[in-house]
Amino acid sequence: MGKKDYYEVLGVSKSASSDEIKSAFRKLAKQYHPDINKEAGSEEKFKEIQEAYAVLSDDAKRRQYDQFGHAAFDQASGGAGGFGGFDASGFDFGDIFDNIFGGAGFGFGGGSRASRASRGADTLMRIKLSFEEAIFGTNRDIELDVTENCKECDGKGGFGEKTCDECHGSGTITSEQHTILGSFLTKTTCPKCKGKGKSYERACSNCKGKGKVRAHKTISVTIPAGVATNDRLRVAGKGEAGTNGGSNGDLYLEFQVATHDYFVREGDDIYLEVPLTITEAVLGCKKEVPTLYGNVKLTIPSGTDYGDRQRIKGKGVNNVSDHHKGDMYFIMKVITPKKLSRDQKKLFEQLEKTELEDNEIGKFKKFVDRNG
Repeated sequence: MGKKDYYEVLGVSKSASSDEIKSAFRKLAKQYHPDINKEAGSEEKFKEIQEAYAVLSDDAKRRQYDQFGHAAFDQASGGAGGFGGFDASGFDFGDIFDNIFGGAGFGFGGGSRASRASRGADTLMRIKLSFEEAIFGTNRDIELDVTENCKECDGKGGFGEKTCDECHGSGTITSEQHTILGSFLTKTTCPKCKGKGKSYERACSNCKGKGKVRAHKTISVTIPAGVATNDRLRVAGKGEAGTNGGSNGDLYLEFQVATHDYFVREGDDIYLEVPLTITEAVLGCKKEVPTLYGNVKLTIPSGTDYGDRQRIKGKGVNNVSDHHKGDMYFIMKVITPKKLSRDQKKLFEQLEKTELEDNEIGKFKKFVDRNG
C-alpha cells in the first residue's frame, strides 16, 4: 500500500505556513505518542506523523516533495531520476518534543537521543555549468567545507572512556513527571554526561571534546550529460558526518546552466534560427548549418517562408533518465535587405509586377478589392 499524502497525515493544506504545520504536529504528537496513547496502531500512526513533519518542516525537502511526491525520498530507486533522497531517521525531534512535553524526554524508540546513532545532515551546493558542460557532461573537482569525525579520537571526543556513574551508561535519568495529561514516567537527558552514557578522562585537544571537526575537502564528481537548470545530483555520503556511528549525510549539487549565443534548449530538443537571404528563400539552396555534434548540410526548398522549420532526429540532448536523445529544429529566418543599389531596386520592381494571383498575396488583394 502506498504512503498517505504528508499534508493529509498532518491535516493541513498544501499552502499551510510553517507555523500551521508545527501547530498541527504538536497537536497530533500529544494525541498519538505511544507513552500516552495505548490504543492499537498508535505507534505506527505516531511514526507516520513524525515522517510527515520531518519533510514538511524543512523548506528544501518540502519543495522536493511538492515536485516529486514520495519518489523524491525513495533511496532504493534514487528518487526523482537520481536527484532526490531523504532519510527520516536523520531528523531529530528532540526539541519539538521538549516544547510539547515541558522538557521531558519520552523513552519511545529506546535509549537516549544523544546516545543513539543518527545520520548526518545533507548538504546543498549550487554549481554553475556552461551550456556545453550541461549537454555533454563533465568531470568537476568540487571544494566544500563539511563536518567530519575527528580522526584523533575517532569521533569520540576524548580518551580514557568510562561509564557515567549518574545514569549508569543509559544516558537518561528516569523520573515521574506530572503534566496536565496526568502522571508519567519520563526520561530526561543525563546532566552529567549530556546523554552520552559515558565520559572521558581526557578531552581530545584536536576537536575540543566535540568529536567532530570542520574540514575543507576536494571531491571529484562526474556530472552526467543532459542535466538542466535546477536539476539535482545526489553524491552519497559526502554530506555532514553522522553522530554515534551514524552514516554521513549526502551532498546535493543543484545546477545553473548558462545560455548559448545561438542554440536554444527546450527540454531535450535544440532550436536554431537559420538566417536566409531573400534569394536563398525564393530559389532554394544548400546551406551548411551547425548542430551540437558538428555541421550538416540542409536542403532549403524554393519558396521557403519566414518561420518554416526543418527537423533532424536524434541531434538534441541526451535525456538523463532514459538516455533517449531529443531532436534538432532549424527555424528559417528570411532577412530583408535594408540597403539596395539602383540595379537591385529595378530587379525588385520587376518582381513586383510578377503575376501573384495564385499565392497568398494575390488572394489577399482580391479580398481587399471585394471588401472595398
